[in-house]
Amino acid sequence: MKMADYVVTEAGFGADLGAEKFVDIKCRKAGLRPDAVVLVATLRALKYQGGADLKELNQENLDALAKGFVNLERHVNNIKNHFGLPCVVAINNFTFDTEAEINLLREKLDRYGAKVVLSKHWAEGGAGAEDLARTVVETIDQEENNFHFVYEDDMSLWDKMKAIATKIYGADDISADASVKTQIRKLEEQGYGHYPVCVAKTQYSFSTDPKKLGAPSGHIVNVREVRLSAGAEFVVMICGDVMTMPGLPKVPSAEKIDIDEKEWW
Repeated sequence: MKMADYVVTEAGFGADLGAEKFVDIKCRKAGLRPDAVVLVATLRALKYQGGADLKELNQENLDALAKGFVNLERHVNNIKNHFGLPCVVAINNFTFDTEAEINLLREKLDRYGAKVVLSKHWAEGGAGAEDLARTVVETIDQEENNFHFVYEDDMSLWDKMKAIATKIYGADDISADASVKTQIRKLEEQGYGHYPVCVAKTQYSFSTDPKKLGAPSGHIVNVREVRLSAGAEFVVMICGDVMTMPGLPKVPSAEKIDIDEKEWW
């Protein structure tokens, strides 16, 4: 950061997870203040959030895209209102995206004050992302930054978790078994109550149910397990049925990468 005008970092796995952790844990601990957020969206993902079948995501489907837009809408709202940061939406463009779908997404985003850029780095490499880079710089220079955390240090661990669930996930409340609540209380008694909360849940939904797509509201987020990460200085709240170690595919994407027709292995 001392050697560059702009530093870009990834906080992926959904803005409700990666971006929230980046803001509430990393920025809090390191004293960072982000200038802007680039929210990356694909038409495939939005159509999936709108109910389209996985096998048909490469086909034009304006109805599913319109229904799935509520997912992107909530992410934009979270970034602008709950993080207080300027937001640029980057449409990660693929060759099977249609002009009608792109125009529909632009039209829907116009009303939210978020700049939209069609980024073609998938097909064109760095040159395909030049417009995105310029737009980000303009946004940083022109838009107001009201960066803030989702919760404060002096809140209880339970209230921190509840703030994330109600503000970022659109939930009504959180729940936990008596044993989990007791564990949380003991952590606070042991002096860990000022730690930030690191949530582990499905990346496919704002709820803990991966099948609840779009922008579910009014749900209850159940905390089924609590783990102390004393070295990292945060408390992990595991919500719903989720693996904390990401699974890897049987066939890695590296096997699909090639340069020319010559086989080198």
